[in-house]
Amino acid sequence: LETVRKGLTHDPESIEHKPIRVGAPGYVELWPTIGETAVEQPEDWRASIDHASTPAVRVAEAIAATIENWIRSGDIIEGNGKKLTAGAIMVLVRKRGSFVHALSRSLKERHIPVAGADRLRLQDHIAVKDLLALGHFVLQPEDDLSLAALLKSPVFGLSEDALFALAAGREKRISLFGRLKAQAGADKTLSQILAQLLAWRAEADFKPVFEFYATILARDKVHGRMIARLGHEAGEILDEFLGFCLDGERTGLQGLEAFLATLERAGPEIKREMDQTRDEVRIMTVHAAKGLEAPIVFLVDGGSAPFSRSHLPRLIPFTPPQRGWHGNGYLWRAGSRTSNTFLGQLETDAARKAEEEYRRLLYVGMTRAEDRLIICGYHGKRAPGDMTWHSIVRHALAGANCGERASPFDTEEPVYRYCVTPPSPPQKPEAADEGARIPAVPMPERLGEHLPPAEGLPRPLAPSGASVLIEENSEIPIRSSPVLSDATPSFALERGTVMHRLLQVLPQLATGERSAAAQRYLSRVGAKWPDGERRKALDAIFRILDDERFAALFAGNSRAEVSIMGTLTIRGKERAISGKIDRLGVTDDRILILDYKTNRVPPSSPAEVPETYVLQMALYRELLKPLYPGKSVEAALLFTEAPDLIPVPAATMDDALARLNTS
Repeated sequence: LETVRKGLTHDPESIEHKPIRVGAPGYVELWPTIGETAVEQPEDWRASIDHASTPAVRVAEAIAATIENWIRSGDIIEGNGKKLTAGAIMVLVRKRGSFVHALSRSLKERHIPVAGADRLRLQDHIAVKDLLALGHFVLQPEDDLSLAALLKSPVFGLSEDALFALAAGREKRISLFGRLKAQAGADKTLSQILAQLLAWRAEADFKPVFEFYATILARDKVHGRMIARLGHEAGEILDEFLGFCLDGERTGLQGLEAFLATLERAGPEIKREMDQTRDEVRIMTVHAAKGLEAPIVFLVDGGSAPFSRSHLPRLIPFTPPQRGWHGNGYLWRAGSRTSNTFLGQLETDAARKAEEEYRRLLYVGMTRAEDRLIICGYHGKRAPGDMTWHSIVRHALAGANCGERASPFDTEEPVYRYCVTPPSPPQKPEAADEGARIPAVPMPERLGEHLPPAEGLPRPLAPSGASVLIEENSEIPIRSSPVLSDATPSFALERGTVMHRLLQVLPQLATGERSAAAQRYLSRVGAKWPDGERRKALDAIFRILDDERFAALFAGNSRAEVSIMGTLTIRGKERAISGKIDRLGVTDDRILILDYKTNRVPPSSPAEVPETYVLQMALYRELLKPLYPGKSVEAALLFTEAPDLIPVPAATMDDALARLNTS
């Protein structure tokens, strides 16, 4: 027992597992493991082989049949008394393989909702394979395999018999596409397929990859067909596929052929979140299930050994022995004939760590179950060892009281059920008192009426350009010099931008750190400024920051670049207003807003402030008033050219709004 527990914890004390739900009903079932049976191989290599007898498929079929029986019979979960649904079941495996695909297929055939794989490569999903086949066909119409896969896929949904009738009996050098064109005239379905394929080939010649596939999925309704056939998880995969198409275009991947080659060789791995609220059977690895729980857990043992020497890398990292060099080393692992004692010790350590991790995963898997734990498994021709998951559990439960039931497999060994607290019989809900029922109230007729169409708002109006509503011929003030070209901005523009940036960032720093940070920034961006300009800019910045009237604007809780949007009634109509406040400060009794004006000659008094700027601040104020009821909203303009901080009186803003509504 100590050997089995080794590696679960570094604590030297003995391990004692204490369940939270002591005395709660539930059970553990131990199914017999099944091995590989001899399958007679046909002498003709062209004859099909039935793989349904493989151990992984047989276990998958048994689990799917058990789940179907639970759901169809309305089974009740012991711990909570709720009806069992697909979302209450989790199937855990050590690694992904043929069993996961077999179980997913078997559940879908029984119409039981099942989540997709928790982790997979994008190009391995069947929906993406169908789209890859489409891409290969439009590039090379003589690719018979790609066309056959495409015809049988949800894109066209051709049956096996119809595909066989189309493909069989062709003359030599007659491709499947050639046969399709030859028979399209006599078959309406084939004629529609041919027309669609020709249209896609024509579009592939000039459309980018993303537009090509997006058009096929949306306009031609291939997206809906795939979801109808493969389930809703295919929709998520198709979204990831289109995202990969778009990323390829952004990174410069040119053409459909390059895209297909990149996706097939280096497609991304997708990790999906297993959401229990979606009421689906979840199939995942034990490692991915850490932190998750489910009322019912199937723990499937694949029968493989915890460690195999072939899994070791060629370069094995190791720590040098004493008296060696400092640092890590790497040893080349050659064949067994060239092995030595030191390499053998490294392999032994690697095997010990792998076995400890194997047992930790067993502990994680068992503790995911809340009410029922079913342990099952399969193996190859050789019998499983004593240290596999199934063997460890079987040895641990040997001698415990248990019940028996028939095995889901054709074996004499039964299923053992271990239970400490027997489940209580489910209680039927009490019949409701007929006299206590609330009489039904008819639904209001207006609920069935169509809602009136929403009144469309015009394009959002920027506060800085609102003056165009006062004078139709007026223009929104420009923010760059109308004289100088964009290639050679003036020094005033550059200095205004720098000061704007400093006023945005410095308030976030501690007071004692602001001066040094400003000097470092100015020495870098203003290295070519005229003599003394950096000192003037620094003095102007701190003259503003140290102004007590607007200390709240640059306090630690103030904000820079605050986006705001809302609707205001202007001239009797609702207008959307959208803008960005350069600086916003909030105190207990007032709201302070500040707007920077770069490359503008500062006015000598508030009365000379341009109408455009006053109206801009007035609109900001009106948008903020409903957000801060009971607080006054004050505004100011900062002209970085001087610099000069000019308050905008409330009366001036009221007059600007009045002119806006009456003009």
